[in-house]
Amino acid sequence: MADPLRVELGRIVGAHALAGQVRVRWFGDGPENLLRADFLFLGDSREDPEARRYAVLGGGSGRSGEVRLLLSGVEDRNAAEALRGSLILVDPGVLEPLGDDEFYWHELVGCRVQTEADEEIGVVRELWNTGSHDVLVVAGARGQVLVPTAREIMKHVDLAERRIVIEVLPGLLGEED
Repeated sequence: MADPLRVELGRIVGAHALAGQVRVRWFGDGPENLLRADFLFLGDSREDPEARRYAVLGGGSGRSGEVRLLLSGVEDRNAAEALRGSLILVDPGVLEPLGDDEFYWHELVGCRVQTEADEEIGVVRELWNTGSHDVLVVAGARGQVLVPTAREIMKHVDLAERRIVIEVLPGLLGEED
């Protein structure tokens, strides 16, 4: 069930001050997993075989939507700037457990999406953060379909079966709903 690939928690967007802190734009609902990590990986993608491991020496709040992290071996502003654009990755096992009916993005990627009438829509390829609700990007016979993660639409998520059942509201799947 669990994806063995690392999970993206954010992206380095720049340096903070002169002592090597990096500014990280966090992904998802909040920065808690970033701020509690003892170590993380920096890479170009979840699959990056050359992602480098860094110990987290400290962290704190930053600009809106950002946190600041101090990483081992990153000792000045130039070293921090050199990491700009890197993805912050962690192993899935270090994530804080969620409550019932809550899911991390990486758990939903790869799930089949079908309607309550058992019509196959496609497979979740990625998620987008749009502000009000995250959006599943589903690829299938209809092309790319965007499905809001609202509880009114996502009726059932079965991670063991890798399946998401949605209610089709008017206009959700295009004109031929």
